[in-house]
Amino acid sequence: MKFSSYDFTVVRADKIELDVRTQMSEIFAEGFIQWLEYFSKDKNIIAKAFAHMFVLDQFYVAVIDNKIAAMAACTDCRALAVRLDKKELRKHLGVIKGSIAGIVLKKEFESPFRNPAPKTGSIEYVGTALEFRGQGAASQVIRYIIENTPYKEYLIEEVADTNLPALKLYKKLGFNEYKRKSLPPNRAKKVGINNIVSLKYVK
Repeated sequence: MKFSSYDFTVVRADKIELDVRTQMSEIFAEGFIQWLEYFSKDKNIIAKAFAHMFVLDQFYVAVIDNKIAAMAACTDCRALAVRLDKKELRKHLGVIKGSIAGIVLKKEFESPFRNPAPKTGSIEYVGTALEFRGQGAASQVIRYIIENTPYKEYLIEEVADTNLPALKLYKKLGFNEYKRKSLPPNRAKKVGINNIVSLKYVK
């Protein structure tokens, strides 16, 4: 059975009584596995390893029938959307890979913007559950964020140029590309991505 966008309810993730971390981590694992395959190619392991990290008051989720259909974080470019715990990473990924993740990914995931412009929001960790893809869930979350948070500009950073559905969605919502960064050739060949795209929305 398919649902159209008006069936979803969007709420902040810390305001609902669901096991949000488990469902959010499954969405995260599905959407980000290509970047995390070094640590594990098993999506279930990735989901368990990163379930702890979400700062729930920074996330918004689209919910229907007690299922999280889509999610996205929105920060003020200073607050963190995720916080990694090395003990949890080592528990699920093993001592060596968990320790590496705790160093490398902590630096990547927990780096706030340098000198962000005033009244700028950062939309991060956008993802949709497999069964709800193409049904407007992520669009509704992003629209809700734009309509209910106080920022004048919104940034979405580091979108793979091969992620055409995401780029199409963001442009449909009014985001425009403002920066493009090439990956080193070896890295690009390994992950199948040539460029990382940054987009901006202005109210």
